[in-house]
Amino acid sequence: MSHSHDAIILGAGAAGLMCALTAAQRGRRVALVDHAEAVGKKILISGGGRCNFTNLETVPERFLSANRHFHKSALSRYTQADFIAMVERHRISYHEKTLGQLFCDDSAKRIVRMLLDECQGGPGSVDIRLAHRVTDVAHADAAFRVTTEKGSLSAPALVVATGGPSIPKMGATGFAYDVARRFGLKIVEPRPALVPLTAGPEDLALMRPLSGVSLDAVAACGKTAFRENILFTHRGLSGPAILQISSYWAPGGAITLDLLPGTDATAFLLDRKASRPKAGMKSVLSEVLPSRLAQALAEGSFPGDAMASMPDKALRKAGEALNRWRFVPAGTEGFAKAEVTAGGVDTRALSSQTMEARAVPGLFFIGEAVDVTGWLGGYNFQWAWSSGWSAGQAL
Repeated sequence: MSHSHDAIILGAGAAGLMCALTAAQRGRRVALVDHAEAVGKKILISGGGRCNFTNLETVPERFLSANRHFHKSALSRYTQADFIAMVERHRISYHEKTLGQLFCDDSAKRIVRMLLDECQGGPGSVDIRLAHRVTDVAHADAAFRVTTEKGSLSAPALVVATGGPSIPKMGATGFAYDVARRFGLKIVEPRPALVPLTAGPEDLALMRPLSGVSLDAVAACGKTAFRENILFTHRGLSGPAILQISSYWAPGGAITLDLLPGTDATAFLLDRKASRPKAGMKSVLSEVLPSRLAQALAEGSFPGDAMASMPDKALRKAGEALNRWRFVPAGTEGFAKAEVTAGGVDTRALSSQTMEARAVPGLFFIGEAVDVTGWLGGYNFQWAWSSGWSAGQAL
């Protein structure tokens, strides 16, 4: 049976583009199909338009999965250094912003252009078909047939790189999960990750007036903690530390916030009672916290009181709250505000070497569609590059 292509890749995002260029450079004829009218839409909006394309500190421990060993193979075979080498080969200037995060100096468009150029740089070919909505996926006689509103394609291999349902306004759906279920693969329950947390009525009474206030803090859940900025919003909490810890939080659980990391808040308050006895709590807290937050916390517990009049017991309680503020989120802001999706295609059904479904030869799942979720800061792009490359090497 003759086929129109050697492989069909569904999804022209980061993982799909990487898989396509890798396969084409190995001489394969690839069809890259997407329902959108442009490739790499999430690449273009990432990092404020400058694309946080990887992280220098990428290690397997900074990824979440029900199978914590699965992603090690792909990440070790195609590393951040490999992708950086491609970026440098295309003379794209970049910089480290913080915590190993690499951004383009110019525009994310440079990364998309690089990937497209690489697609055309091998002995094979990449047939890019945009604005093609898939209506059916079938498998018979060792071939996959993909039907779109604009015609059909067939190939002995099918790669699903359509991501998860995060950021639905960009067209994101659970399509990959539908395909996986059709072929008998299980799904780890998808949930929003790297997402702002919402507050219940009692906490909102404090947080809503503080909307826009940010500060350096430690957000912790269980044994995991992140020190970066947190941001008060009209619905709860956001900011890098909150987005990071949201991936580890489960509904009904609590997170702990240290608003004065590196400072013993109790010792600080007791010292100020001795050294600034006539000062009010707002004035004292304003030394170490944003003034609006200092005012809100002082008014909630010590309105108008001078430090000298406050019992040591009360100051110890206040200090404990500053270093260990227990916050039970009401929920998250959902897939609409989530940067990525946690959960996805169960990795136990896939080869960690090739990303191929063990029970369905020729069927591959890569990128965000798979139950592998990285930290904030370029880790999820690196997973896209690594998983896409691994599948591309196997096509």
